[in-house]
Amino acid sequence: MSTMPAASITEVAPDTYRISIPVPPEFMPGGFSFNQYLVVDDQPLLFHTGPRKLFGTVRQQIEKVLPVSELRYIAFSHVEADECGSLPEFLAAAPRARPVCSAIAALVSINDLVDVEPIGLADGQSIELGHHRLTWQSTPHLPHGWECGYLFDETARTLFCGDLFTQPGMGERAMTSEDILGPSEAMRHAMDYYAHGRDSGALFEKLALLGPERLACMHGSAWQGDGAAMLRALGRAVLQ
Repeated sequence: MSTMPAASITEVAPDTYRISIPVPPEFMPGGFSFNQYLVVDDQPLLFHTGPRKLFGTVRQQIEKVLPVSELRYIAFSHVEADECGSLPEFLAAAPRARPVCSAIAALVSINDLVDVEPIGLADGQSIELGHHRLTWQSTPHLPHGWECGYLFDETARTLFCGDLFTQPGMGERAMTSEDILGPSEAMRHAMDYYAHGRDSGALFEKLALLGPERLACMHGSAWQGDGAAMLRALGRAVLQ
């Protein structure tokens, strides 16, 4: 992937940086992006590791802000290569860090995949980074994965929303307030990655009630605005 455009790191919320690695159309039709989010605090946290083959690139971007060895938490939404593919490499580079995931992910996967004991969070359980308090939101099968869930930064009002609002393209804009529902729906209709679970409607509403002011998307631009309205709009589109 040596011909890929340059990766970047941009502050998109208080103490929160979006690391983005663009994938051009010759590697993926239409282009794509892999985003990770770094929360800089007394106990720094990384949300998403990126795929294993991109570990070196992600590490280089993080180290523009702080040494990787200072990471204390490496969190992710569900077990998938772009979510936690380089978890072993990050744990080796940050020996005081611990994986953070859902209790289900810890039970069925992470306890076996790495040697560092994970922090398996129950729904509504929080971790304190120092100034930032992040609370786990369990969302089984939304969009996919029994173990799926998200972290909500109560301090910065940012929802680290994983695969929700996946947008095509190389994610050139770090942050936008423009429409992301239309592009994400076009992506979903082309390759539907939603489980369409029984409880999806209730889970969308649960996330909306958090009142996020920013949505930290894993693919495409991060978004700022009325997060509750955007999440309810996505719910209506998926459930219709």
